[in-house]
Amino acid sequence: MQLGAALRMLRIRQGLTQAELGVAANVPRSVIGLVEGGRLARCRLRSIRAIAAALDCEITMSPRWRGGDLGRLLNARHAAMHEALAGRFAPLDAWVIEPEVSFSVYGERGVIDALAWHQTSGSLLVIELKTEFVDINELMGSVDRKRRLATGVGRDRGWRVERVSAWVAIADGRTNRRALARHRLTLRTKFPADGHALGAWLRHPEGTINALGFVPIDAVASSGVAVAGSRRVRPAASPVSSLRPHDN
Repeated sequence: MQLGAALRMLRIRQGLTQAELGVAANVPRSVIGLVEGGRLARCRLRSIRAIAAALDCEITMSPRWRGGDLGRLLNARHAAMHEALAGRFAPLDAWVIEPEVSFSVYGERGVIDALAWHQTSGSLLVIELKTEFVDINELMGSVDRKRRLATGVGRDRGWRVERVSAWVAIADGRTNRRALARHRLTLRTKFPADGHALGAWLRHPEGTINALGFVPIDAVASSGVAVAGSRRVRPAASPVSSLRPHDN
């Protein structure tokens, strides 16, 4: 109800009717009424986001879990990716890498997962770490935004930036590989280079590169909890079904 009321107030403030907002968001007017009435269970998430976007509003979702340590579990996987990244750059002496680089440029704020600079060539590499695929469009938009701002961020650190490249590093696993397969054409058009091409480029960074590849994150988090790619959980065998006929 709170979300519906907020979107309704934004619509009224902008002087739009429900029909006009429906045209702008490319959703039926009836869906606008459902959302504003708080009946979200009958609406698709993409429709709700489209309505919000037409009102210049962003919808965010925050999962909460009774176990209470969801943040620790997510952070452990992200930290494992940083460890894998550090191992990738360890033998590359010519590179300087800085993790979790925050920025604020003309009101645009955010964090670059990792920023790597090659002094000899003046190459700057924006690294986006993804433990899982969620929103492909958001991923591409986020990388474009960070790459656009990266030159200024690097120069603020005293780095001579000649060119900017991007690398999307994805935690290896069957779920993420299936997601990549579904969006392969779009992602490979945006990020044509794979992990092998990136490795060669890191050794001799000439020109720019836009890469996407998988990173194995089998590691042990600082808490001592084993961290690995997403695994399929299979149901345990039923005690009854596991009995042999003569045991009944």
